[in-house]
Amino acid sequence: MRTLALLPLLFVMACSAEKAPAPLETRSSAATGAQAPVPADAPVILAFGDSLYAGYQLDPGQGYPARLEAALNAAGVKARVVNAGVSGDTTAAARQRLAFTLDNQPAKPALVMVGLGGNDMLRGLPPEETRANLDAILAELKRRGIPAMLTGMLAAPNLGADYGRAFNPIWPTLAKKYDAALVPFFLAPILGQPGLQLPDHIHPTAKGVDTIVAATEPAVAQALAKALR
Repeated sequence: MRTLALLPLLFVMACSAEKAPAPLETRSSAATGAQAPVPADAPVILAFGDSLYAGYQLDPGQGYPARLEAALNAAGVKARVVNAGVSGDTTAAARQRLAFTLDNQPAKPALVMVGLGGNDMLRGLPPEETRANLDAILAELKRRGIPAMLTGMLAAPNLGADYGRAFNPIWPTLAKKYDAALVPFFLAPILGQPGLQLPDHIHPTAKGVDTIVAATEPAVAQALAKALR
């Protein structure tokens, strides 16, 4: 319950930070020169989400896709992780750009990670809209034969119990519907740890990103292995 108690402060303070969308950078998130090159035949993971994927206020190579790519390859899991995160994206905005993003990938992704919904909640958008948009995104991925993985979000308790009851089950319900892998709450590894958060108290620092990567890399590796069978 300590985690949930922190969420109102975290999400309210994050709202202003996520208002202005940043330009989309759909590119490989290869790490810096110290990292071994990604094998040319590495399968592609598309990280399709909002600022938590985009690398808000972090230097190039410090965001989640780049650090996840480094961790996977260091663990012997060949993968090229492409950053398709846009700061400020709602599920509706992401739904609108999905086809364009997929159509413009040099290689068909082996797995698409979907990290969306936080901005819907910050804006108090109806959970049924969030659910419908995520459902449509997953349906399009299924139509294209691309496995998906969801990184989930939780509603801030100050939005009320009714909102939480409608919002929080979206991710596990859709993961079950589409047989998608699931990280129940993406930010769980850094909550309540100021040293792992930017001053907005929600977005991770570079060290925070590495903490999230350490917590999620095994699940991503498992989802990729399943996708490649």
